[in-house]
Amino acid sequence: MNDAVLVIRPALESDLEAVLKIERDSFGDPWSRESFESSLALDRMRFLVAEGPGSGSSNGEAGEPGVLGYVVVLLLVDEAEIANLAVAPTTRRCGIGGLLLDRVAAEAWDAGVRSLYLEVRESNSAARALYESRSFLPVGRRRGYYQRPQEDALLLKRDLAPT
Repeated sequence: MNDAVLVIRPALESDLEAVLKIERDSFGDPWSRESFESSLALDRMRFLVAEGPGSGSSNGEAGEPGVLGYVVVLLLVDEAEIANLAVAPTTRRCGIGGLLLDRVAAEAWDAGVRSLYLEVRESNSAARALYESRSFLPVGRRRGYYQRPQEDALLLKRDLAPT
């Protein structure tokens, strides 16, 4: 993906249909619309989308800009947790997830965050490779964290530095 044509911006209410489609395509236990709506409303949350050309808009018109991925982060004083991150199946492995992580890390640092955490399915080798490429390291395990299907989560941490 050419990052010159990719825009990472705060999510809008009008993005939610596209976000929900990516969410349902990505997870066995997807977030509800209400969960995303509350992420838009809370000051301590950062909800960003990656928008690119030619991806099709939420109304299905090919060639129109559309949401290709998103990230939701909860900021808690000097720590933050990536609560949700997904990229549309048709644009995975194009660098969008990495760009979202880079942007979130920079914004978190600017907000005073020094440690960034997330959970990932133990079996999700693609996501684990992405997080490893962005300096996340395993620091724990949450047994039975995921329900559909049931699986442990690995807790990963990244210590942030100025960008």
